[in-house]
Amino acid sequence: MSLKLFDLTGRTALITGSSRGLGRAFAEGLAGAGARVILNGVDAARLEGAASDMRAAGHEVLTAAFDVTDEAAIIAAFQDFDAQGVAVDILVNNAGIQFRKPMLDLATADWRRVIEANLTSAFVIGREAARRMAPRGRGKIINIGSLTSELARATVAPYTVAKGGIKMLTKAMAAEWGEAGIQANAIGPGYMVTDMNEALLSNPDFDGWVKARTPMRRWGLPEELAGTAIYLASDASNYVSGQIIYADGGMISVL
Repeated sequence: MSLKLFDLTGRTALITGSSRGLGRAFAEGLAGAGARVILNGVDAARLEGAASDMRAAGHEVLTAAFDVTDEAAIIAAFQDFDAQGVAVDILVNNAGIQFRKPMLDLATADWRRVIEANLTSAFVIGREAARRMAPRGRGKIINIGSLTSELARATVAPYTVAKGGIKMLTKAMAAEWGEAGIQANAIGPGYMVTDMNEALLSNPDFDGWVKARTPMRRWGLPEELAGTAIYLASDASNYVSGQIIYADGGMISVL
């Protein structure tokens, strides 16, 4: 009985920014639990490559190539899902970008670009998904936060503000949509081995700082986030909403 709580068979999950990195790990984890997954990205060729790999592994995979910062494209994508009879049961708002620059040198355009990609996109896509989930009386929204949902670090101010906003957006979604049977939660990854962090991983000083600062003394692997995503996407978390779960090797818990 307990294992059935985590079974996602018959459900469809849209994961934004999922042709590689953390998004791909989320997609593979949810697919492994039985979900049909919709991969999203802006590079159609890379998206199809990821989909082909997952189909070869026996998973049911669809693709939706659109830019998460383009509201018209988001609305059109959901209209296409409607026309195809595809109902999104699970949404993982994973897509995002990083931009490092001291605030005194930060252009307003770059600030807005990061906020749009990391925060506004989650609102717009979440709204479109919830508009369809609510009449069905159920749905799962998983927003991807960060350690910077709680703690700041120099040179990444717009990212920090966006991820702090993700924490509160998740609570706002839980507050407004809970009555409709929708649970909204977030995952806050720690320092993970991803393409986005390649420059940090290759910096001996930063690598040493991460390992010294993290109780588990290592970086996290993308696949280590899959279990948390499966839990939040499944019936096992039906009375959990408005929460952010940090998967960070213990970093946020220690001085």
